[in-house]
Order: sequence, then C-alpha cells, then structure tokens
Amino acid sequence: MEWLVSLMGAGLVMVTLRDLFHTLWHPTRHGGLSRLVMTALWRLARRFRARRRVVGLVGPLAMVTVVCMWASFIVLGWAIVYWPHMPGSFTFSPGSEAAQEPALVDSVYLSLVTVATLGLGDIAPGEGWLRLVSPLEAVMGFALLTATVSWVLEIYPALTRRRVLAIRLALLRDSDPTQQQLDCTAGAVLLDSLATEVVRVRLDFTQYAEAYYFHDGEDHSSLAAMIGYAAALAERGQSAGRPEVRLAGDLLAGALRDLAAILDQRFLHTGAAPTDVFAAYAADHGRAQ
Repeated sequence: MEWLVSLMGAGLVMVTLRDLFHTLWHPTRHGGLSRLVMTALWRLARRFRARRRVVGLVGPLAMVTVVCMWASFIVLGWAIVYWPHMPGSFTFSPGSEAAQEPALVDSVYLSLVTVATLGLGDIAPGEGWLRLVSPLEAVMGFALLTATVSWVLEIYPALTRRRVLAIRLALLRDSDPTQQQLDCTAGAVLLDSLATEVVRVRLDFTQYAEAYYFHDGEDHSSLAAMIGYAAALAERGQSAGRPEVRLAGDLLAGALRDLAAILDQRFLHTGAAPTDVFAAYAADHGRAQ
C-alpha cells in the first residue's frame, strides 16, 4: 500500500512535467492543463465584459497561475511520495520537533524545502532509494525556475512582433495608398514584406499559443483590429496589373489564410472562412475591424 501511494505521487509529478514540456518545449506547444487554465481565465474575463485594463492582465495572470499550478503539483506529488515512508525512513536533526508533527505536514514541508533547494537539513532521507531520488526534486525546482524565466523572455518578443505588424498596418491604413501607388515594384515589395511578417505571427501563435491571451493596447497596436486591412491589401494586390504585385498579393493572401486556419483550429473553432475567422478574432479581443 505504501508503494502504491508513492507511485500515485510520482504519477502526479510526471503529469506535471509532461504539461510543462508540452507548454514550453514541444514544437507545437500543445499544453493540456496550462491551456485549460489560460482559456478559462480568458473566457471568464470576456464573459463578464471586464474593462480593457483588467483584460490586459489576463495573459500575465494566466502565466503566473500556470507556474503556480506546476509548482504546487510538483510539491504535492513529491509530498505524496514521501508521505507513506514518514517518519521511519527519514532522519531528524537533534532537538527538532518535526517528528512530532503529522506525517503529511512533514512530507509537504520536506517537499517545499527540497524543491526550493534550501537544504535546511532538519529532515533528511535515511533509506538508500530516498537518498537517490530526493535530489531529483531539487533538480525539478531549479528546472522550473529556469523554465519560467525563459518562458517570460520568449513570450514578449512574440508579442512585440505582433504589435509591430499591427502598427504597420495602421500606418498604411492611415496613409491610404491608391491602387496606382500599390501597383508598382514598391507595392510588390510592401506586400511581400507584410506576408513575411504575417508568417512570423502565424509561427508565434503556433509556438507561443499563450500569446493569444495577451490583450493588445489601443486599436493601432491590436492585430485583431488591423488584420482585416491586411486582407483588403491582399485583395487589391491580387487585382493589380503588374504580375509581381499579383504574386505578392497571392503570397499575402496565402499567409493570411494560414494564419486564419491556425487561429480557428487552436482558439476560435468557428469552421468559417478566413474573413469570418478574423472577424471572430477581433470580436474575441473586443475589437471591431
């Protein structure tokens, strides 16, 4: 029975590590528990029509919540591993009152101290197998800290790329180029560069799915509000007279279709055409195209 309980704790740790791996390091970033947490917080904020300032905190709050969830599950899982063997398989420092506490309390305390790599030493594993496996928890704690820092450092460049594209589209919309200005070599270069940026954003939504739950600022920096204008530019490029402009328009239209497919597949689930997907994207972020 003791080993069964310990195996349950090990299973909880493995489930947590799997979710952490799929969220941060898997090529497609298909996290399970983390995605559920982020989606739930996003829908809760949208359902109650929270103010933009509050909705803007959903992304950072969701990341903090997910990291806390991972840490809690790792601590709890290892505590369950220790629990059936406490206190008989552990040694206590002289004068320590830890042995007088309930076994579960001591197990959680030991797990917290170990995952934080504090190494206080008032409770130490005595049996050989525990002395071999308990340092693994300290390694997991260090890995979790490193993963959290790298996650933060990765997500904000992705958000910057998305907002740069949105601001560029806003500037183009404000300048309102004519068809004649677009139907030239410079117009082909412009459309081609926009297609490249759209592809980058598409990859960001694939590799950093949590970026979707970050609410952008004003409309000029919101891709949800500006993506419709990119589709309009693509249509104008496709109807241009110059072949290089038509090709660039086709490239931009293809990149937008691919982006719409990713948004719909991973977040919106409308099954609609790209134009409708972008409209749903704008509505989900409280924007109007």
